[in-house]
Amino acid sequence: MKLRHLLLGLITGTVAPAAVSLDTESLHTVNPSQLTVKPVYTYVLVHGASGGGWDWKGVDQLLSAEGHAVYRATLTGLGERAHLASPEISLTTHIDDVTNLILFEELEQVVLVGHSYGGMVITGVMDRLPGNIKQAFFLDAFVPADGMAAVDLWNGFSSYKIVDGMVQFPWLDNGKPIPGDVPQSYKTLSEPVSFDNPEALGLPVTYVPFVEEVVQGKVRALVDPSWKLAVARGWAVEVLESDHNAQRSHPRELVELLLDID
Repeated sequence: MKLRHLLLGLITGTVAPAAVSLDTESLHTVNPSQLTVKPVYTYVLVHGASGGGWDWKGVDQLLSAEGHAVYRATLTGLGERAHLASPEISLTTHIDDVTNLILFEELEQVVLVGHSYGGMVITGVMDRLPGNIKQAFFLDAFVPADGMAAVDLWNGFSSYKIVDGMVQFPWLDNGKPIPGDVPQSYKTLSEPVSFDNPEALGLPVTYVPFVEEVVQGKVRALVDPSWKLAVARGWAVEVLESDHNAQRSHPRELVELLLDID
């Protein structure tokens, strides 16, 4: 039958359309319980001394690509907020920065991450907002006891130059283009932190020391006071072979650790 006769027949009803048969035995149903849904987390990343939220850009991109929500805090006087630098900025100021970020963004079940000096900051945040935090990661970070300051845990800090209340860290390089490290108020490092909230003490925490060389699965002795205190608290410990700034040099390996949520 020519095509125009077939079309005319379908229109006038003189030719019946072909029946379509469905082989139901060849279909497969999916049980919802068999589906694997990847969990999505909310990360708040806190940088170390002299740094800024810019330092987490690569880690942010990797986590965001996996569907996670990422907030990169920049502490007052540092990073893109360097124009606010003042010797009056204290550890309390920086704890307020992150606390208010969590509160104003209405964040719950936060995976709180602190690098280096950031361990001081997230300790204070944990003490204030334990109910908003799912888990914390201390990345080669200070682990203070209640009433400790960063200078109590920082070996060699006494050799650093302090000018007009601002710490001139030896790694600062004014000749490098932005973004980069900047001076930081001494008060942020000399003010003690509070950490005596029972709910905060019970939060799940992972301590991640960055070790530059792992030889046959062995690492340096537990001489670091923060490492010792993390072990004494019963925190999980995951060693990452890296320099002190794994967020720059080993972002993928670091992200794999940050995805290991209890």
